[in-house]
Amino acid sequence: MMEGFERFAEVSEIPPWKIKVAKVDGTEVWVVNIEGAFFGHPNKCTHAGGPVGRGRLNGNVIQCPLHGSRFDVKSGQVVGGPAQVPLPSVEVKLEGTTVWVRKA
Repeated sequence: MMEGFERFAEVSEIPPWKIKVAKVDGTEVWVVNIEGAFFGHPNKCTHAGGPVGRGRLNGNVIQCPLHGSRFDVKSGQVVGGPAQVPLPSVEVKLEGTTVWVRKA
């Protein structure tokens, strides 16, 4: 076990270009696999709180299903409104075949 982190998933549970949503330390977060690199963010859009991790992924961009805000999954930066504030990032680490996410 990694101190300060919680087990999120096995690598095999998040294939390339797929997203997994789960609770970490009581907060819902999502992790995406972009060609073997894993990126995580809270599952709450900065525009109106929509479930971003349940949105549509197109390359490195995810679209919130609530109002259509688009974010770069690697950086959290807004690439299309109405959101104006980037998504915060959640630290993700790999240890062997396990994906770990930093607790809030």
